Amino acid sequence: MIERYFHRWEQQLADVSKHERLIRPFEWGEDWIDSTFAHSASTFAQTTADKSVDKPQAVSAWVERVMQDTDAFYTPEPARYTFTQALPSVRAAGEEGLLTYASGFTTRHHHNNVVQARYFPANPLRQPRAGAPRRAVVVLAQWNADPNGHVGLCKILSKLGIASLRISLPYHDARMPPELTRADYIVSSNVVRTLQVCRQAVRDVRLALWWLRDQGYDRLGLLGTSLGSCLSLLTTCHEPLVKAQALNHVSPFFSDVVWRGLSTEHVRQGFEGHLDADQLRDLWRPISPWSFLERMRDRQTLMVYAKYDLSFPVDLSMKLIDEFRRRQLPLQVRVLPCGHYSTGAAPFKFLDAWYLGRFLATKL
Repeated sequence: MIERYFHRWEQQLADVSKHERLIRPFEWGEDWIDSTFAHSASTFAQTTADKSVDKPQAVSAWVERVMQDTDAFYTPEPARYTFTQALPSVRAAGEEGLLTYASGFTTRHHHNNVVQARYFPANPLRQPRAGAPRRAVVVLAQWNADPNGHVGLCKILSKLGIASLRISLPYHDARMPPELTRADYIVSSNVVRTLQVCRQAVRDVRLALWWLRDQGYDRLGLLGTSLGSCLSLLTTCHEPLVKAQALNHVSPFFSDVVWRGLSTEHVRQGFEGHLDADQLRDLWRPISPWSFLERMRDRQTLMVYAKYDLSFPVDLSMKLIDEFRRRQLPLQVRVLPCGHYSTGAAPFKFLDAWYLGRFLATKL
C-alpha cells in the first residue's frame, strides 16, 4: 500500500514537466567524435564526412579506444579562472562570489563552453584551528535542476565548516543555448554526444577541484544527486584529489537508468528500433561507474537511495552497493523512505541533507 502511494506520487511529480520532454530522433553522433581518440586522422575525417561509413562500427571502435585510456579522456588542460565577488547583500546570505572558467572540453555551443560555479565559503565561526585541514566540496545537482538547485545544501555545508562550489553542469543554467528549454544534450538518444557531454562535465568538475586546491583546500570531496551522482563517481575514479563523495541516487550503469527510469522514458523512446538495452550499455561504458570500481579502493563513499524510486530503479542501486561490498570498498549506505522526486519534498529532503552533510563532515 505504501509502495503504491509513493509510486502514484512519483508519477504525478514526473507528469508536471511531461509536456516539456521531447522525443528526439536517434543519432549515432559520429560528428561528435574527436580526433584524439579516432584511429587516425584519415579515419576521423572519413567518419565525420563520408556518409557511406558504417556508423555503428565507427562509434564502437571509438568507444573501444576511449576505454583503453580513460585517464586521457577525462583529463583537461589547466584553465584560467575568474572570480567575481558577490554583492554585499548576497554575501550576507552566505555566497561569496562566482567562479568562471573555460570548459575542459569545447563543444559547438559557445554558451556551454564557459563554466559557472557559485562559491560558498565555510562559516567563519566554524573555521578550522591553525594547522587543521581545510575542507571543500564540489556540488553537482540533478539533471535539469534550476540555477538554485542544491544551494540549500551548500549553505548547510558552510555551517558545518565546509566550503563548496555549486557547479552548473553542461547545458544547464547560463550554459544552455537558446534553442533548448531543457538540458537535453547531456542525456539524449544521440550516442556520442551523451558520452562527450558527460566527459565535459567530469573535466569541468576536475577543474573546479583544482581551483579549490590552489586556494589552499587540502581535503576535497564531491556531493552529487541523480545524474550528478554518476558524474561525481566518474570524477572520483579519475581524480586523486577526491577523498570522499556523497552520492544521492545511484546506479552502476548509465544506460540502464535511461532505459528503465521514469524520468527518461522519452529518451528511451528515441532509441527504440535502433539499439537495445545491452547494446547501449556496451556503448556507454565510458560513462558507467561499473567500468571503474576498482579505483574506489582508497576513497570514502556514501550512497543514498530511495526505497520507492522509479527513476533510479532500486535493483540497480542494490547491484552497485552489493558490488562495493563484494570488493570490500569503503562504503556507507542510507535509505530514504520515499521516491526519486519526493526526495525533494519535506520531510525527506531534511533527512537526506542530514545524511549527506553528516557524512562529509566526518569523512573530510
